[in-house]
Amino acid sequence: MANCNKLFNQYQQEIALPAGKKNRMITSKDALRSRIRKYFEENHPEYEPFFYIQGSYKMGTVIRTKDDICDLDDGVYFFRKPGINAETLQGWVWDAVNGYTSNPPEHRKKCIRQPFVNDYEIDYPCYCKEENKEYQIAVKNSEYENSDPKSMVKWFNKEKDSRGILVRVVKDLKGWCDNLRNKMPSGLAMTILAANAKSMIVLNEREDISLRDILKEIKKQLNIKFECIVPAVPNDDLFENYDESRRKNFLDSLDRFINDADQALQEKNQLAASKLWRKHLGSRFPLGEDKNEEGDATSTAIAAGAATSRPWGDE
Repeated sequence: MANCNKLFNQYQQEIALPAGKKNRMITSKDALRSRIRKYFEENHPEYEPFFYIQGSYKMGTVIRTKDDICDLDDGVYFFRKPGINAETLQGWVWDAVNGYTSNPPEHRKKCIRQPFVNDYEIDYPCYCKEENKEYQIAVKNSEYENSDPKSMVKWFNKEKDSRGILVRVVKDLKGWCDNLRNKMPSGLAMTILAANAKSMIVLNEREDISLRDILKEIKKQLNIKFECIVPAVPNDDLFENYDESRRKNFLDSLDRFINDADQALQEKNQLAASKLWRKHLGSRFPLGEDKNEEGDATSTAIAAGAATSRPWGDE
């Protein structure tokens, strides 16, 4: 069987944030935080902003898309009772950010987004938190909704394995969805699905095998019930509003990926195996060498899908 683990290492480097992009993004984040603090101090001093990086950047699962874009979620927190409606609070953050670049910020449903064209985006979801009450996120054209992104980060950190395999597989899955697009699930959804699947299998040190096994477990769980429950407030189902077309597209894409992953793991020729992975992960996945490899009995059995289930607790 062809071992594509080194090719996956190269793929991880391709979808990772380059140092220059990361440095520029952090510099922008720091400057915009200062700008937001100054705006509120001068215009709304009764609202003191605090900040918390959350989402994929905080969890270590951020990727660079095939369009060379990455994002950073920098939550803006006000530890007080909201004395204004949700859209007004978002609007104040929009006012604070506006003018930092020649591109105006976008007022999205649950955040203010500052785009840095062809480079990165910084999102500013806005929260209020009263003592002894839940965090509440401001929602455009609505009010405040309970939401606790900090608990989501804590949950995922507990699910991580010491070898970092789950994080790598989540990045693979996000790269897959980015490559296909066509209303594939969000990065958050794939993160939750992968972590839930990981709790039911034995992760292999080889990334290609662990990816295939997590894909299979995801499909197994979705066949039981097509849902993706956020393991933190608001505990909503990310698939609740999927229509039949979107649901079928995802499940069919999942089936195709599983079938080709199985074939790739049983393929002796590394070049042939890499082409199968490349079908789903895109052109950033490298081509292997045109050579045949023979695996031992154990690795061959694992590649065929044997001895991967684990119906008991964590590693």
